[in-house]
Amino acid sequence: MAEVAVTQASRVDARVVASLLVRFNAEFDTPTPPVDVLERRLAWMLDRDDVFVLLGGDRDAPTGFALVTLRPTAYDDGPLAVLDELYVVPHLRGQGLGMQLLDSMFAELGRRGCHEVHINVDEQDLDTRRFYEAHGFTNLQPGADERMLCYIQEI
Repeated sequence: MAEVAVTQASRVDARVVASLLVRFNAEFDTPTPPVDVLERRLAWMLDRDDVFVLLGGDRDAPTGFALVTLRPTAYDDGPLAVLDELYVVPHLRGQGLGMQLLDSMFAELGRRGCHEVHINVDEQDLDTRRFYEAHGFTNLQPGADERMLCYIQEI
């Protein structure tokens, strides 16, 4: 795939990001709020300094996105980043757009003083795990050979 444009989304892009998020979750049969609800939430998030979304492809009809949130941490002077979502439309996977989104994300995280990024991946999603591992992510505790686990409790 040739280089595609990667741009940072703003509040006006909330609906297109919401539509991609619904498409992503439908692909994996994941319950998702309606587009209007996601659009409202994403518009609010995109107004914040601790959230950014990168859009890949045509600005009006992007074919991928990365949603990143930042939070303070006692372990570093800069924020900790969480890659909440990374999505590329199925027919373009394996052509480099995901890597372009990651490269752009790492550049933005560097500008923001981040030193670490986290992502949660479902254990059975082997393709996604291979993608992240091929791009330097690991589920091993730094300096050890113990796997890190994510625990969740809905409240």
